Amino acid sequence: MRWQIALAVVCFILVAALLAVQRPPEPEVEPVATPVVVENGACTMLVAAPGGVLSEGLVGSPQYPNPLLADANPVDSQIVALIFDGLTRYNAQGELEPALAESWVVSEDGTRVTFTLREDARWHDGEPVTAADVIFTYGLMQADDFPGDPVLARSWQPVQMTATGVRTVEFVLPQPYSPFMELTTRGITPAHLLQNVNSADLTTTAFNAAPVGTGPLRVAEGSNWSRDGHLRLEANPDVWDIALDAIDLHFYRDDTALIDAYLAGEIQAMTTVSREALPEIAALPGMRLYTSAEPRYAQLLFNVNSFEPTVTADNRLREAVALSLDRSALIDATLNGQALLLDGPYLPTSLAYRPGVTAFVPDAAAAGQLLDEAGWPWLSGSATRVQSAESETPVPLTLRLLTSDTAVHQALGAAIVASLREIGISVTQTALSGDDLAVALQNRAFELALVDVRPPADPDLYDFWSQEAIVRGQNYAGWNSRQASEALEDGRRIWPSEERQQVYGDFLRWYDQALPAYTLLQYVSSYGLSDVVNSAEIGLINTPRDRYRTLPDWTIATREVAVNCPEQ
Repeated sequence: MRWQIALAVVCFILVAALLAVQRPPEPEVEPVATPVVVENGACTMLVAAPGGVLSEGLVGSPQYPNPLLADANPVDSQIVALIFDGLTRYNAQGELEPALAESWVVSEDGTRVTFTLREDARWHDGEPVTAADVIFTYGLMQADDFPGDPVLARSWQPVQMTATGVRTVEFVLPQPYSPFMELTTRGITPAHLLQNVNSADLTTTAFNAAPVGTGPLRVAEGSNWSRDGHLRLEANPDVWDIALDAIDLHFYRDDTALIDAYLAGEIQAMTTVSREALPEIAALPGMRLYTSAEPRYAQLLFNVNSFEPTVTADNRLREAVALSLDRSALIDATLNGQALLLDGPYLPTSLAYRPGVTAFVPDAAAAGQLLDEAGWPWLSGSATRVQSAESETPVPLTLRLLTSDTAVHQALGAAIVASLREIGISVTQTALSGDDLAVALQNRAFELALVDVRPPADPDLYDFWSQEAIVRGQNYAGWNSRQASEALEDGRRIWPSEERQQVYGDFLRWYDQALPAYTLLQYVSSYGLSDVVNSAEIGLINTPRDRYRTLPDWTIATREVAVNCPEQ
């Protein structure tokens, strides 16, 4: 059974939703779903009460829960998303909205962006957020010895920054570059706590053990994950007023340890349930699962390099491959139904998304006809199509499929091999990891390559599909389209969203015609929550903090109150 995006998955339990921090002596409460208890002629009932700690489990452990270093570790990314804010953030519709900034202005020439910070923005320790914090944070990434992602350093190094006031900061770009705004979603760090820390020392600073941010949750006083093995978070009173005392994040080595902790009552929630463990976790007593799309998809690249042509340079062969693949069946067979169909190179939350781009309905007969037209007949009694069937040594239609060595990729790859076999294409699958995989992609040692893509939130795909990205980027397919590349360049220079949509529409038309890649699916992730947690209504989860949208209503503690006994 496929777990769909939990847009309408809501678990209703009768709870005391009206309990507040300023609790009156005898608040009106609704009973939890428990029976009336009769003892010595008196009747009582359990009702939801403020207090209690929600314990949540994650597989993995923190390393650098710092917004400048967190990208490489999913656990760090989870923590950072709860504790820190950037100048801006993306909403559920993929639109930029203010976070620490209250507003921004772009100059007419598109090279200057001036932000004004919120007057009420405060660090968790009560200090005000100032322009100095912004310049300090982004300045750390400009340093030559910055230990984080080198792409971040290259993005920030050309940017000039000036504090034009206590709450205003101006960024000067070397040229108009609208994707710059995505860079401003990265969390800001407190200069007053890190001012003596050099960029090179970011990985060793004690700040990472108990980080201080501005987000809706803050590290509880005295909590230290590196010392305690868990991290206690409490509500930032400037943002949320909640009934729970705290949220404890516990870290486990694998899914087995996570499940054992739930069965032992150590945790009541699980963050990012793995696909492999999903069936077992779904069957746990009291478990509720909320599933949403991840900002990540699986894509099949075709080697269309015009400098060293391969058989996949023929558009008819690429279309035949796409027509042979039943993407819904792939999802069911390899991912327990845990993925969604996706068309094209953009996520549905992107302003550039267009449904139906490079979308094919499975049709083996049509695929076979295209291969016949391309000069690859399927001779009677042969397992594989051949070229030059009249010659003494016909050339078989054999493709190299490159995948990572993850279990998901190997399973998807095997299913692709089987599907292509059905239309007479022989496929050799090679699974590689780490540097070996990167080298093989860069050298285009494949006809087909299965890759996972986490596109930027901004629709700028220049680094993926421009002509320059063939040499200095991730255009591993080698798609050499001047028209598409020019559209992507224009998209970088233009600031108004409506105009950018038109430009990226042009790019998608060229992309759809050329079919340099075929998007197979969008991944999903699940959040598990025990039914001992009351009033937890969870909708779409785009960011880690989205699961806590209704956190002020959640309760886990109960208390006994006297009620009228039922009539006999």
